Amino acid sequence: MNIGTVARETGVSAKTIRYYESIGLTPAPERQANGYRAYGPSDVSTLRFVQRARGLGFSLEEVRALLTLWRDQGRASADVKKLALDHIDQIEARIDELQSMKRTLEHLTERCHGDDRPNCPILEDLAKLA
Repeated sequence: MNIGTVARETGVSAKTIRYYESIGLTPAPERQANGYRAYGPSDVSTLRFVQRARGLGFSLEEVRALLTLWRDQGRASADVKKLALDHIDQIEARIDELQSMKRTLEHLTERCHGDDRPNCPILEDLAKLA
C-alpha cells in the first residue's frame, strides 16, 4: 500500500509519516522497484498506535517508549502504567497552569470597561509583566 492510502487509513498525513520515519519513531518501509514506499498492515497498526498516543498528548519520546513496550511481549504492565501515570501528572500540572491563566484573564477582563476609552487594565497588566 502506498503512503497516501496509509495516510487516509490512519489519519496521519504523508508528511508526518515521513517525519516519523526520519526520526526513527517508525521503521522505514521497504521500497518497491520504482522507489516508492510499500507499507503493510503492521505499518498501519503502528501508525494508528502512534496517532492515538499523540492524541492523548504523549510526547514523541513518550510514544517511542510506549512503542518499545508495545513491541516487547515480555514487558511488565507496571512499566506501561508508570508511563501513563507520569503523563497524567503532566496533564494535571498543565490543567493547573491553564486554570491559573484563566483566573488571571477573568480578573483582568472584569476590570476592563470594554468601552471607547483607551484605558485598558488588560494591556496595562501585560506591559507591567514585560
